[in-house]
Amino acid sequence: MNILVTGGAGYIGSVLVPTLLREKHKVTVLDNFMYNQSSLLDCCYDPQLTIVRGDTRDKSLITKLLKDADAIFPLACLTGAPLCARDPVGAETILLDAIKMILKLRSRNQVIIFPTTNSGYGVGQKGKFCTEETPLKPISLYGQLKVSAENELLEAGNAITLRLATAFGISLRMRLDLLVNDFTYRAVYDRFVVLFEANFKRNYIHVRDISKAFIHSLNHFDKMKNQPYNVGLSDANLSKLELCEEIKKQVPAFYFVESKIGEDPDKRDYIVSNEKIEKTGFKPDVSLSKGIAELVKGYQVIKRNQYANI
Repeated sequence: MNILVTGGAGYIGSVLVPTLLREKHKVTVLDNFMYNQSSLLDCCYDPQLTIVRGDTRDKSLITKLLKDADAIFPLACLTGAPLCARDPVGAETILLDAIKMILKLRSRNQVIIFPTTNSGYGVGQKGKFCTEETPLKPISLYGQLKVSAENELLEAGNAITLRLATAFGISLRMRLDLLVNDFTYRAVYDRFVVLFEANFKRNYIHVRDISKAFIHSLNHFDKMKNQPYNVGLSDANLSKLELCEEIKKQVPAFYFVESKIGEDPDKRDYIVSNEKIEKTGFKPDVSLSKGIAELVKGYQVIKRNQYANI
C-alpha cells in the first residue's frame, strides 16, 4: 500500500516508518523536523521511502500528497499537555484543524488510522477500568483536542482511532519527558526522584508495540474500522510509586520519596482495559520490565540534551 505518514520523523514515526518499509509498503513522510532530528537517515536507502519537509497544515501540499495515498497515518502533533499549553494556537491547528482538512480532502476509500490518547479519560473511578464506552473527560488542552479529532474521524467513517497508553522505550527520535523514560533516566543518572501524588495511576505501552498496533489495525481494517481501541499493557496499570518500584528492581540504587506538599500538574488518574483490541488478535510484545532494561542500556549511549518535547 501507499501510506502517508504526517509527523513521521517523530517519536512514534521513527519506529513505525521503518516497520512499514519492512512490511513492503510504500511510505511518504511529511514532517517539519521541528526538533532537528535525524531519525530517518537510516531509511533513506530504501526507494520505497519519500521524505517531504513541510507542514501538515499546508493545504496545497496535503492535497498533492493525498493523491497517491491508500492510507493516512496522521501522527503530526504537538504532543503532550505542557507543549500544547505553551502553544495553544499551534496545538489546535495541528491536532484538530489539520485533521478536519484531511477529512475534507481525502477520498472515501482512503483509510485513516489515528493515534489519540487514553488521557482523554481524565480521572477515572477508583478500581473501575476505563473501556471504550467510558465517557471521555479530558483534563488538558492536549486531551481535549485529541478527543475532538477522534470524534471528527469516527463520525466521518473509514477510520480507526487508537487510544494510546503512555508510551515508553527507545526511539531514534528519543523523548525523555515521557514518564517511564523520564523516571528511568533519573534512576540511572540522578539516582532519586521526588513524587507528587504518587498513587495516581495510568497505563503504559512500548513504542514498538504502538507501531505493531498500527500494522495490526491496517491488516484488520475491515474488521476494526469506525471504532476506537485502547492500546496498552494490560498488566501495567501502575501508579507512579509502583512504576518506581519496577525501575528499582533493575537500578537498585534508585531512591524515591513522595512529597507531602506540592502537586503534579498532570492530574490523570485511571486504569484502562485493553480487552477490546486484544479480542481482535493484538498482543503486545514488550513488557514494562523489558522496556526498562532497554532504557537503562540506551542511557549509556545518550544523555539529556535535545531529547524532549519541551
